[in-house]
Amino acid sequence: MNAGIIGMGKFHPEKIVTNHDLEKVMDTSDEWIRTRTGIEERRIAEDDCDTSDMAYEAAKRAIQDAGITAEEIDLILVATVTPDRPFPSVSCMIQHRLGAVKAAAMDISAACSGFMYGVATAKQFIESKAYRYVLIVGVEKLSKITNWEDRNTAVLFGDGAGAAVMGPVSKGRGVLAFELGADGSGGSQLYENEQKHIVMNGREVFKFAVRQMGESAVNVLEKAGLTKDDVDFLIPHQANIRIMESARQRLNLPVEKMSKTIHKYGNTSSASIPVSIIDELEAGNIKEDDIIVMVGFGGGLTWGAIVVKWGK
Repeated sequence: MNAGIIGMGKFHPEKIVTNHDLEKVMDTSDEWIRTRTGIEERRIAEDDCDTSDMAYEAAKRAIQDAGITAEEIDLILVATVTPDRPFPSVSCMIQHRLGAVKAAAMDISAACSGFMYGVATAKQFIESKAYRYVLIVGVEKLSKITNWEDRNTAVLFGDGAGAAVMGPVSKGRGVLAFELGADGSGGSQLYENEQKHIVMNGREVFKFAVRQMGESAVNVLEKAGLTKDDVDFLIPHQANIRIMESARQRLNLPVEKMSKTIHKYGNTSSASIPVSIIDELEAGNIKEDDIIVMVGFGGGLTWGAIVVKWGK
Protein backbone atom coordinates (compact mmCIF):
# COMPACT_ATOMS: atom_id res chain seq x y z
CA MET A 1 0.00 0.00 0.00
CA ASN A 2 1.42 3.37 -1.03
CA ALA A 3 0.89 6.39 1.25
CA GLY A 4 0.45 9.86 -0.18
CA ILE A 5 -1.16 13.25 0.32
CA ILE A 6 -4.86 13.26 -0.60
CA GLY A 7 -5.96 16.65 0.75
CA MET A 8 -4.44 19.93 1.96
CA GLY A 9 -5.45 23.14 3.71
CA LYS A 10 -3.79 26.28 5.05
CA PHE A 11 -4.52 29.23 7.30
CA HIS A 12 -2.82 32.58 7.75
CA PRO A 13 -3.78 35.40 10.10
CA GLU A 14 -5.15 38.52 8.41
CA LYS A 15 -2.66 40.97 9.95
CA ILE A 16 0.24 41.74 7.60
CA VAL A 17 3.46 43.27 8.94
CA THR A 18 5.67 44.63 6.15
CA ASN A 19 9.36 45.43 6.23
CA HIS A 20 8.39 49.10 6.14
CA ASP A 21 6.35 48.57 9.32
CA LEU A 22 9.42 47.12 11.03
CA GLU A 23 11.56 50.07 9.86
CA LYS A 24 9.46 52.27 12.13
CA VAL A 25 10.14 50.30 15.31
CA MET A 26 13.68 48.94 14.94
CA ASP A 27 17.03 49.72 13.32
CA THR A 28 16.49 47.96 9.99
CA SER A 29 15.36 48.68 6.43
CA ASP A 30 13.27 47.07 3.73
CA GLU A 31 16.36 46.73 1.51
CA TRP A 32 18.45 45.13 4.29
CA ILE A 33 15.76 42.51 5.00
CA ARG A 34 14.94 41.75 1.35
CA THR A 35 18.53 41.38 0.14
CA ARG A 36 19.58 39.16 3.04
CA THR A 37 16.46 37.02 3.46
CA GLY A 38 14.04 37.48 0.56
CA ILE A 39 11.26 38.47 2.99
CA GLU A 40 8.96 41.41 2.21
CA GLU A 41 6.12 40.81 4.68
CA ARG A 42 4.83 38.28 7.21
CA ARG A 43 1.50 37.40 8.87
CA ILE A 44 1.16 37.94 12.61
CA ALA A 45 -1.65 36.42 14.70
CA GLU A 46 -3.64 38.55 17.09
CA ASP A 47 -3.59 37.76 20.82
CA ASP A 48 -6.91 35.92 20.64
CA CYS A 49 -5.68 33.57 17.88
CA ASP A 50 -3.42 30.85 19.26
CA THR A 51 -1.61 27.93 17.67
CA SER A 52 -4.53 25.52 18.05
CA ASP A 53 -6.90 27.99 16.36
CA MET A 54 -4.70 28.17 13.25
CA ALA A 55 -4.16 24.40 13.29
CA TYR A 56 -7.91 23.78 13.48
CA GLU A 57 -8.67 26.02 10.49
CA ALA A 58 -5.99 24.44 8.30
CA ALA A 59 -6.97 20.91 9.38
CA LYS A 60 -10.66 21.51 8.66
CA ARG A 61 -9.82 22.63 5.12
CA ALA A 62 -7.48 19.69 4.50
CA ILE A 63 -10.14 17.18 5.58
CA GLN A 64 -12.69 18.81 3.30
CA ASP A 65 -10.19 18.80 0.41
CA ALA A 66 -9.53 15.08 0.98
CA GLY A 67 -13.24 14.34 0.65
CA ILE A 68 -13.48 12.49 3.96
CA THR A 69 -14.98 13.24 7.36
CA ALA A 70 -13.22 14.03 10.63
CA GLU A 71 -14.63 10.79 12.06
CA GLU A 72 -12.54 8.85 9.52
CA ILE A 73 -9.21 10.26 10.74
CA ASP A 74 -7.20 7.60 12.61
CA LEU A 75 -4.25 9.70 13.80
CA ILE A 76 -3.48 13.40 14.20
CA LEU A 77 0.13 14.60 14.17
CA VAL A 78 0.80 18.27 14.89
CA ALA A 79 4.30 19.60 14.24
CA THR A 80 4.90 22.69 16.37
CA VAL A 81 7.35 24.28 18.81
CA THR A 82 4.82 26.92 19.88
CA PRO A 83 1.91 25.00 21.44
CA ASP A 84 -0.80 26.90 23.30
CA ARG A 85 0.58 25.37 26.51
CA PRO A 86 2.80 22.39 27.47
CA PHE A 87 -0.27 20.13 27.64
CA PRO A 88 -2.81 19.15 26.52
CA SER A 89 -1.17 18.87 23.12
CA VAL A 90 -2.36 20.92 20.16
CA SER A 91 -3.25 17.64 18.45
CA CYS A 92 -5.63 16.71 21.30
CA MET A 93 -7.15 20.18 21.26
CA ILE A 94 -7.97 20.05 17.57
CA GLN A 95 -9.06 16.40 17.77
CA HIS A 96 -11.86 17.57 20.04
CA ARG A 97 -12.77 20.61 17.95
CA LEU A 98 -12.78 18.62 14.71
CA GLY A 99 -14.85 15.81 16.17
CA ALA A 100 -12.22 13.26 15.15
CA VAL A 101 -13.47 10.94 17.87
CA LYS A 102 -11.50 7.82 16.93
CA ALA A 103 -8.18 9.53 16.23
CA ALA A 104 -5.08 9.08 18.34
CA ALA A 105 -3.19 12.36 18.73
CA MET A 106 0.32 13.57 19.45
CA ASP A 107 2.55 16.59 18.84
CA ILE A 108 5.97 16.44 17.19
CA SER A 109 8.74 18.84 18.21
CA ALA A 110 11.27 19.01 15.38
CA ALA A 111 11.08 22.76 14.67
CA CYS A 112 11.15 23.65 10.97
CA SER A 113 11.66 19.97 10.00
CA GLY A 114 8.45 18.98 11.78
CA PHE A 115 6.25 18.55 8.72
CA MET A 116 8.74 16.10 7.16
CA TYR A 117 8.92 14.15 10.42
CA GLY A 118 5.12 14.01 10.39
CA VAL A 119 4.89 12.80 6.79
CA ALA A 120 7.52 10.10 7.38
CA THR A 121 5.67 8.94 10.52
CA ALA A 122 2.30 8.86 8.76
CA LYS A 123 3.78 6.80 5.93
CA GLN A 124 4.70 4.01 8.36
CA PHE A 125 1.23 3.82 9.91
CA ILE A 126 -0.54 3.80 6.55
CA GLU A 127 1.71 1.38 4.71
CA SER A 128 1.68 -1.06 7.64
CA LYS A 129 -2.15 -0.85 7.48
CA ALA A 130 -2.33 0.14 11.14
CA TYR A 131 -4.20 3.32 10.12
CA ARG A 132 -5.91 4.47 6.93
CA TYR A 133 -6.06 8.26 7.25
CA VAL A 134 -3.53 10.45 9.07
CA LEU A 135 -3.84 14.21 9.50
CA ILE A 136 -0.55 16.15 9.70
CA VAL A 137 -0.49 19.83 10.65
CA GLY A 138 2.54 22.11 10.61
CA VAL A 139 1.67 25.18 12.67
CA GLU A 140 3.50 27.96 14.49
CA LYS A 141 2.73 31.15 16.35
CA LEU A 142 6.35 32.28 16.35
CA SER A 143 5.38 35.87 17.10
CA LYS A 144 4.80 34.92 20.74
CA ILE A 145 8.43 33.81 21.18
CA THR A 146 10.02 36.49 19.00
CA ASN A 147 12.15 39.14 20.64
CA TRP A 148 10.88 42.24 18.86
CA GLU A 149 13.97 44.18 20.02
CA ASP A 150 16.37 41.78 18.25
CA ARG A 151 16.46 42.86 14.62
CA ASN A 152 18.44 39.77 13.61
CA THR A 153 15.55 37.44 14.43
CA ALA A 154 12.46 39.68 14.60
CA VAL A 155 12.46 40.30 10.84
CA LEU A 156 12.49 36.59 9.98
CA PHE A 157 9.43 34.91 11.42
CA GLY A 158 5.69 34.74 10.76
CA ASP A 159 2.63 32.82 11.92
CA GLY A 160 0.52 30.29 10.04
CA ALA A 161 -0.57 26.71 9.52
CA GLY A 162 -0.50 24.13 6.74
CA ALA A 163 -2.19 20.72 6.92
CA ALA A 164 -2.25 17.53 4.89
CA VAL A 165 -4.36 14.39 5.02
CA MET A 166 -2.42 11.28 4.06
CA GLY A 167 -3.94 7.99 3.02
CA PRO A 168 -3.61 5.16 0.49
CA VAL A 169 -2.84 6.25 -3.08
CA SER A 170 -2.45 4.39 -6.37
CA LYS A 171 0.61 2.28 -7.14
CA GLY A 172 3.74 4.26 -7.92
CA ARG A 173 2.44 7.48 -6.36
CA GLY A 174 2.83 8.97 -2.91
CA VAL A 175 5.90 9.15 -0.69
CA LEU A 176 8.74 7.36 -2.48
CA ALA A 177 11.51 7.97 0.07
CA PHE A 178 12.44 10.09 3.08
CA GLU A 179 15.49 11.09 5.07
CA LEU A 180 15.36 12.39 8.62
CA GLY A 181 18.28 13.47 10.77
CA ALA A 182 19.36 15.34 13.86
CA ASP A 183 22.50 16.73 15.46
CA GLY A 184 21.84 17.64 19.07
CA SER A 185 25.35 19.03 19.47
CA GLY A 186 24.17 22.02 17.42
CA GLY A 187 21.24 22.81 19.70
CA SER A 188 22.91 25.94 21.04
CA GLN A 189 22.88 27.52 17.57
CA LEU A 190 19.08 27.95 17.50
CA TYR A 191 16.95 27.72 20.63
CA GLU A 192 14.40 29.31 22.95
CA ASN A 193 16.02 31.02 25.93
CA GLU A 194 14.85 31.52 29.51
CA GLN A 195 12.92 34.64 28.48
CA LYS A 196 10.96 32.53 25.97
CA HIS A 197 12.60 34.22 23.00
CA ILE A 198 14.21 32.77 19.87
CA VAL A 199 18.01 32.99 19.90
CA MET A 200 19.99 32.20 16.75
CA ASN A 201 23.63 32.13 15.70
CA GLY A 202 22.85 33.19 12.17
CA ARG A 203 26.27 32.51 10.68
CA GLU A 204 26.48 28.92 11.98
CA VAL A 205 22.86 28.09 11.13
CA PHE A 206 23.41 29.43 7.61
CA LYS A 207 26.46 27.22 7.07
CA PHE A 208 24.67 24.16 8.45
CA ALA A 209 21.57 24.79 6.36
CA VAL A 210 23.39 25.32 3.06
CA ARG A 211 25.29 22.07 3.52
CA GLN A 212 22.44 19.97 4.87
CA MET A 213 19.67 21.09 2.49
CA GLY A 214 21.77 20.13 -0.54
CA GLU A 215 23.00 16.85 0.91
CA SER A 216 19.55 15.75 2.07
CA ALA A 217 17.96 16.52 -1.29
CA VAL A 218 20.57 14.45 -3.14
CA ASN A 219 20.44 11.61 -0.59
CA VAL A 220 16.66 11.24 -0.65
CA LEU A 221 16.63 11.08 -4.46
CA GLU A 222 19.20 8.29 -4.32
CA LYS A 223 17.03 6.41 -1.81
CA ALA A 224 14.10 6.71 -4.24
CA GLY A 225 16.21 5.41 -7.12
CA LEU A 226 15.96 8.77 -8.90
CA THR A 227 18.39 11.41 -10.18
CA LYS A 228 18.41 15.20 -10.26
CA ASP A 229 17.03 15.03 -13.81
CA ASP A 230 13.85 13.38 -12.51
CA VAL A 231 12.88 16.31 -10.25
CA ASP A 232 9.95 18.41 -11.45
CA PHE A 233 9.64 20.76 -8.48
CA LEU A 234 11.53 21.68 -5.29
CA ILE A 235 9.72 22.75 -2.11
CA PRO A 236 12.41 24.00 0.28
CA HIS A 237 11.77 25.23 3.79
CA GLN A 238 11.24 28.98 3.46
CA ALA A 239 13.92 30.24 5.82
CA ASN A 240 16.25 32.35 3.69
CA ILE A 241 16.33 32.89 -0.06
CA ARG A 242 20.10 32.33 -0.25
CA ILE A 243 19.82 28.97 1.51
CA MET A 244 16.93 27.99 -0.76
CA GLU A 245 18.92 28.99 -3.84
CA SER A 246 21.83 26.79 -2.77
CA ALA A 247 19.52 23.76 -2.65
CA ARG A 248 18.06 24.61 -6.06
CA GLN A 249 21.52 24.92 -7.60
CA ARG A 250 22.59 21.62 -6.04
CA LEU A 251 19.74 19.96 -7.96
CA ASN A 252 20.47 21.92 -11.16
CA LEU A 253 16.89 23.16 -11.32
CA PRO A 254 15.75 26.32 -13.13
CA VAL A 255 14.40 29.14 -10.95
CA GLU A 256 10.80 28.49 -11.96
CA LYS A 257 11.01 24.93 -10.58
CA MET A 258 11.54 26.06 -6.97
CA SER A 259 8.76 27.27 -4.68
CA LYS A 260 9.28 30.75 -3.27
CA THR A 261 6.70 31.97 -0.76
CA ILE A 262 9.09 33.49 1.77
CA HIS A 263 8.44 37.01 0.46
CA LYS A 264 4.76 36.73 1.50
CA TYR A 265 4.94 34.80 4.76
CA GLY A 266 8.48 34.91 6.15
CA ASN A 267 9.76 31.84 7.99
CA THR A 268 6.74 30.00 9.42
CA SER A 269 8.80 27.00 10.58
CA SER A 270 6.88 23.72 10.29
CA ALA A 271 4.08 25.42 8.33
CA SER A 272 6.28 26.67 5.50
CA ILE A 273 6.48 23.51 3.37
CA PRO A 274 2.78 22.53 3.40
CA VAL A 275 1.77 26.16 2.78
CA SER A 276 4.21 26.36 -0.14
CA ILE A 277 2.82 23.17 -1.67
CA ILE A 278 -0.70 24.59 -1.53
CA ASP A 279 0.36 27.88 -3.13
CA GLU A 280 2.10 26.00 -5.96
CA LEU A 281 -0.92 23.75 -6.50
CA GLU A 282 -3.17 26.81 -6.68
CA ALA A 283 -0.81 28.38 -9.22
CA GLY A 284 -0.86 25.23 -11.35
CA ASN A 285 2.86 24.59 -10.90
CA ILE A 286 2.47 21.07 -9.47
CA LYS A 287 0.76 18.51 -11.69
CA GLU A 288 -0.26 14.86 -11.53
CA ASP A 289 2.72 12.48 -11.44
CA ASP A 290 5.26 15.26 -10.87
CA ILE A 291 8.28 14.30 -8.78
CA ILE A 292 8.41 16.71 -5.82
CA VAL A 293 11.31 17.12 -3.39
CA MET A 294 10.60 18.71 -0.01
CA VAL A 295 13.62 19.57 2.11
CA GLY A 296 14.16 21.53 5.28
CA PHE A 297 16.15 22.07 8.46
CA GLY A 298 15.43 23.44 11.90
CA GLY A 299 16.40 23.89 15.51
CA GLY A 300 17.58 20.80 17.29
CA LEU A 301 19.41 20.75 14.97
CA THR A 302 17.14 18.68 12.72
CA TRP A 303 16.65 18.08 9.03
CA GLY A 304 14.40 16.14 6.70
CA ALA A 305 13.72 15.46 3.03
CA ILE A 306 10.84 13.75 1.26
CA VAL A 307 10.36 12.62 -2.35
CA VAL A 308 6.77 12.39 -3.53
CA LYS A 309 5.23 11.38 -6.81
CA TRP A 310 2.21 13.66 -6.78
CA GLY A 311 -1.31 12.34 -7.18
CA LYS A 312 -3.89 10.01 -5.70
